[in-house]
Amino acid sequence: MKMNLPNKLTIFRMILVIFMAAVPVVDYFMGGIPGSVCGVATAFIIMDAIFVIASITDKLDGYLARKNNEVTTFGKFLDPIADKILVISALTILVEVGRIPSWIPIIVITREFIVSGYRLVAVEKGGKVIAASMWGKLKTVTQMVAITLIFLDNNAYAAFINGGLSTGAKVFNIITTVLITISVVATIFSGVDYLRGGKDLFKDEEK
Repeated sequence: MKMNLPNKLTIFRMILVIFMAAVPVVDYFMGGIPGSVCGVATAFIIMDAIFVIASITDKLDGYLARKNNEVTTFGKFLDPIADKILVISALTILVEVGRIPSWIPIIVITREFIVSGYRLVAVEKGGKVIAASMWGKLKTVTQMVAITLIFLDNNAYAAFINGGLSTGAKVFNIITTVLITISVVATIFSGVDYLRGGKDLFKDEEK
């Protein structure tokens, strides 16, 4: 196994997830980490910063691997796993603290299981590659931006509907709600694209 810089960044991203998941635990046992920034609790600032740094390493390790011709089998295996762990961990935390409803990560996780299953079948059938669609790219971008902003939103998903928010808080809540909703829609459609693109994989070979 070649432990080059891209692979090290991937492992670093997984370590960051551990620290991000530890923040709510520390916050709970401390009765709240002291301080806030612009009305946002310190715990959420820390988790958001960790998520942003981890997201940057996601783009950086792939770029460096391609640029320096350091693509490895280990990297191909671990990089997508690290990405999924990062996103699912962040969404789980946001459910725990009441920022988003549980159906959002349920849809995301279901889609990932479907895609992973298709890839396994594709490998068995000779390594057919199902190209990422526009929906997949939209999913990734809106998901990362939405999660980053939701950590900074003091209100729950679609809280603006019930009223009672200041103008600034209402506008920000609308933005986070719309972005995460778009990411979920893109998640569903990208999953459907995978189903369409890999429909021939399930045709048994004639004996």
